[in-house]
Amino acid sequence: MGIVAFTITGALAASRYQMDAVGFVLLGTVTGIGGGPLRDLLLNIHPILWIERPEYLAVCIAVALVVFFTAHLMDKRYRLILWFDAIGLALFATVGAERALSVGAAPIVAITMGVITACFGGIIRDVLGHQRSIIFGQEIYVTAALSAAVVYVVLNQFGASREVAVVAGIVIGFGLRAGALRYGWSLPRYHPTPPRAPAARERED
Repeated sequence: MGIVAFTITGALAASRYQMDAVGFVLLGTVTGIGGGPLRDLLLNIHPILWIERPEYLAVCIAVALVVFFTAHLMDKRYRLILWFDAIGLALFATVGAERALSVGAAPIVAITMGVITACFGGIIRDVLGHQRSIIFGQEIYVTAALSAAVVYVVLNQFGASREVAVVAGIVIGFGLRAGALRYGWSLPRYHPTPPRAPAARERED
């Protein structure tokens, strides 16, 4: 589900730039499976998931081609990108943390890997699409991925069943991101202190 959701966002981004079918497949595929390989490489997991299970790659290609033929039916494509991205974000953050724990990673490492899995596919999509990365938006994004991973890892460490931990992580991650999209939720942002006037500095001296 996460791969499908992220592949759709990549393919919709390709539609905004009027790319050909190969461009749809490229942008959709790197978005759909971009974060997982980085996680697997950092965790020294071999073979990488989509190489071990090429059906994931086939799903990316198929979904991207479907979007190529149907993207013209979708109005407000950027808004769709954001909502499908929110689904993928929550799913990948949770599953990424789960995969890290399954190979013996420490809880804090598993949380980090959940964030990497969730965010890097979208970052690659935005870089290749020549648009400002979604992580620099004012609304909650990385925090939603972090929250999903933390909830999953904490519940796992306290002995909750896999189903409960996964569902809770996904619900929290998607809920935060959905609230950010719907209501503009954001964390306090850094604002630099304006430089002092020369006269004030002279009085202090």
